[in-house]
Amino acid sequence: MAVRRLLLAVLMATLISPIPGEAEELKKVVFIPQWVPQAQFAGYYFAQEKGIYKKHGLDVTILSGGPQSPSLDLLKEGKADFATLWLSTGVQARAQGMKFLNIAQVVRRSALMLVAKKSRGILTPWDMNGKKVGLWGEIFQIQPKAFFKRYDLDVKIVPQSFSVNLFLRDGVDVASAMWYNEYHTILSAGFDPEELTTFLFHEHGLNFPEEGIYVSEDRFNQDPEMCKAFVRASVEGWAAAFASPEEALDIVMRNLKREYIPATRVHQRWMLQRMADLILTGEPKGIETKLLARDYYRVATNLHSGGLIETIPEFASFFKDCMGDGTK
Repeated sequence: MAVRRLLLAVLMATLISPIPGEAEELKKVVFIPQWVPQAQFAGYYFAQEKGIYKKHGLDVTILSGGPQSPSLDLLKEGKADFATLWLSTGVQARAQGMKFLNIAQVVRRSALMLVAKKSRGILTPWDMNGKKVGLWGEIFQIQPKAFFKRYDLDVKIVPQSFSVNLFLRDGVDVASAMWYNEYHTILSAGFDPEELTTFLFHEHGLNFPEEGIYVSEDRFNQDPEMCKAFVRASVEGWAAAFASPEEALDIVMRNLKREYIPATRVHQRWMLQRMADLILTGEPKGIETKLLARDYYRVATNLHSGGLIETIPEFASFFKDCMGDGTK
């Protein structure tokens, strides 16, 4: 009888004991990537859907970015706790007095590139002289213009929309592209890689790291542990997405469908594979999120020389290592 009462007591204690990770109320946070749902951000969606954020004590809402909801604006307005921004955008914002911190440089290698058709006689940088080159907006022009300066090129700049149709119809000789996105669109339009000449900026001494995770300085100071948790959970989400790519693609496609955005699984698979190439840069093939000072000053110096910022913010005031002790 005593044994039975003991077993009953143990069972009741088990039933009423809090489940690990649920003992404390989850902290509600809002995150916005700089574009709409796609495999470029698969790790964050994976972490949300598979409960990784909750395991780290966070209840994360992911907003949809893009032209209608710029992540920089929502971060500035306090409508998002965390956002992804390119390093060039983050540096420019900080130089303009916006107190944002980079707490993880997730993508440490530039995927921005120029693409040309060999049939137009473009095989080397110097072959671009006098050619029409499609460029996106201001922040996307820093690397191309530095590239033109490096090779002493005189080109005709043509505004480019977020489409490669002008390039496909010979409206420009050279197009801007992201390796994980528009370049694949060009290949899918019927071009073989051998028919194209590609200029990846990181291969020409112009590596400008892209997506990093940003938070306001005030928010970081209020709750640095929450910031660490978000970064660590996001990194875990990326690692899990790369380990289970088909499941990650399922999640991405569901989010695309939810936003009524047409997309193909083939294109999203290419994007996820290229994101793995860009993010898994540690040894052995790990995720390293520390922003390197040399990368920071390379970007900041080019922004300064291009007249986009008046002063270069100090590196120590810009980056906080949330995968380390959160103070560096």
